[in-house]
Amino acid sequence: MRYEIKGDTLPVVIVYLSGGETVYTQSGGMAWMSGNIKMDTNMEGGLLGGLKRAFTGESMFMTFYSCRQGEGMIAFASSFPGEIKPVRLEAGQSIVCQKDAFLCAEESVKLEIFIQRKLGTGFFGGEGFVMQKLAGPGLAFVELDGKVIEYDLEPGQVLKVDTGHVAMFEPTVSFDIEMVKGFRNIFFGGEGLFLATLRGPGKVWLQTMPLANLVNLVAARHSHSDKK
Repeated sequence: MRYEIKGDTLPVVIVYLSGGETVYTQSGGMAWMSGNIKMDTNMEGGLLGGLKRAFTGESMFMTFYSCRQGEGMIAFASSFPGEIKPVRLEAGQSIVCQKDAFLCAEESVKLEIFIQRKLGTGFFGGEGFVMQKLAGPGLAFVELDGKVIEYDLEPGQVLKVDTGHVAMFEPTVSFDIEMVKGFRNIFFGGEGLFLATLRGPGKVWLQTMPLANLVNLVAARHSHSDKK
């Protein structure tokens, strides 16, 4: 299977499938495809599997695309401004990402739910208790908000992040939430009450413009213009 990612602000990944190769996405995730691609929609994992996906923001139904003969082409477009990142996972390797990140993947990749074990992280972490977990082997694609910046944390190294900017991280990274210290920082700092604390070792991917922030900004601008 080969692929190419095109576009800047609203990218698309175009996947080329040979005979016997299959990719899947949530229902309605496909943008366009060639005539020799076979489409099969089902509730992968049964009702329980569908309900688990619904908790992570995905559709209960998944659609599988395979090539009938020769080489087929299928495209998956980003649903918001940002980046599409390829994630190649080995057997036994996994990655944790925000709950709306999954775009598409090879059939061998498992899409699972990831539950935050710490109450503070679940309530105040910006993504809630439920995130997505992709487990290998295989190639997956995720869509992240804005520009994506990658950091490789050493053991014990800490990175403090405004909640919502955490896009993806390796399972070896500890993800916790701490309250901002200081009266003036809390009330006048403009960063909210809580910060995400990421502790290495492992890689983390941060996003510059969380979709929720963009929605709030547009709503505020719209509200301001209505008052004029």
